[in-house]
Amino acid sequence: MTDTASANPVLRVAPAAPTEAAAWFRASLAFHADVSDVAAALAADGDPGFVLVDSRSALSFDQGHLPGAVHLPTALVPERAGRLLDKDVPVVTYCWGPGCNGATRAALALAERGYRVKEMLGGFEYWAREGFAYETGRGPARRDPDPLTAPVDGDCGC
Repeated sequence: MTDTASANPVLRVAPAAPTEAAAWFRASLAFHADVSDVAAALAADGDPGFVLVDSRSALSFDQGHLPGAVHLPTALVPERAGRLLDKDVPVVTYCWGPGCNGATRAALALAERGYRVKEMLGGFEYWAREGFAYETGRGPARRDPDPLTAPVDGDCGC
């Protein structure tokens, strides 16, 4: 490694070998879904092939949740998952947003009980910030897309 690379904070630890990196990123995709992909799956005709689980409190759920989401707070997964979810249907969990690990904890609790599960990156925050419709205790709602999180033309190209 050159002196420039050792002084560079990004390269202070060398990137993984390409085969290791590919395995890690492939595994990451098995555990995570992004807001845009979830929205596209829900917008398509027919069954999206998964069920959404909102792992937040009742007050938070009423404040806003994804259309069709099952309300299952993380702490209640052990007692309610069997009544609310089918183990044959994959689950996508979400919570408030990137600063909250409730969806991760819910996903762990579900996986430990035999559910196939992914976590939606960005949570409810990024769902709303990207301008997707959501439901509240008072009915449907939608915000204008945040230009810092949602592409102007609706397609980030990734």
